[in-house]
Amino acid sequence: MTRLPVAPNRDLGQHFLVDENILGVIGRLAELAADDIVLEIGPGLGVLTRYLADRVGHVHAVELDRSLEPHLRERLGQRANVALVFGDALRLDLAALAPAPTKLVANLPYQVATPLVVESLAALPTVGLWCVMVQREVADRFFAKPRTKAYGAVSVLVQLVAERTGLHAVGRTVFTPPPNVDSALVAFRRTALPGDFARVKQVVEAAFAHRRKTLPNSLELAGLANRERGAAVVEALGRAPSSRAEELEPPEFVALARALA
Repeated sequence: MTRLPVAPNRDLGQHFLVDENILGVIGRLAELAADDIVLEIGPGLGVLTRYLADRVGHVHAVELDRSLEPHLRERLGQRANVALVFGDALRLDLAALAPAPTKLVANLPYQVATPLVVESLAALPTVGLWCVMVQREVADRFFAKPRTKAYGAVSVLVQLVAERTGLHAVGRTVFTPPPNVDSALVAFRRTALPGDFARVKQVVEAAFAHRRKTLPNSLELAGLANRERGAAVVEALGRAPSSRAEELEPPEFVALARALA
C-alpha cells in the first residue's frame, strides 16, 4: 500500500498498519487458532482485520472513524466472519458482543491504549489472551518491576491479572504515517482476576496518585484511611510506614485493599 485511500486523521492519532510482514509475528504471539473469537480495536484500513479473518472463527472490529467504513468493507470483501462495530471502544459495551471475544488482538490507538487494556482486564472476562501493538514505553510499563521508574498503577493491575508471553520491538516504518515513537507488540495471558478487583484498582490508583508520598499519606489524600490507620495497615504487611507505592509487589496491593476494607 504505497498510497493510502484516505488521509490519516491526526486528531485521532491514526497510524495505519501497512507493512504486512509484521502480520506473521502478530499471528505467532497471538497464538491464533481456528476457533478464536478475536476483538480488534482500531482496525484502520483492515490490513490486520483481513489477516485475522482468514485464520480465526470470528472477528469483532471496533472502529471510531466512520469514514473508514467503505475502505474496510472493500478490503474485507465477502468475509462473513467479521462484524464491524463503529463507536468509541471506551464507551461501548464490549462485554455484550456475541459471540464473546476470547482474545484481544489490535494495533491500539496509542493515546487510549493504556485505559483500553486496563478496562478490558475486568470488563472482558472471556478474553484470555492479549496481543497488542503499543508504544514501547507502554509495553515496558505493563510488566515493569517494583522500584523502577516505569513501575506504576498500570503495572500492578496488569500483573495481577496476566503474565507476559511475548515481546517484539516494531520499527516505525510498518505504519503510515510513521509515528514519532518506538512501538512494540506485547502479548500476555490471563492467569487470575482478584474477586475484589474493583476495590484493588481503587487502592492501587490512589497509592500511585502521589507516588512521591508515603503510602499512609497517599491513602489519606484519597480518603481511604486516615494516616494512623494507613500506617498500621502498611506495617501489618511487613512494610515500614515510610514505604511508597513503588516498593510494593502486586500481590501486596491485594492484601492492602482487603485490610482497608
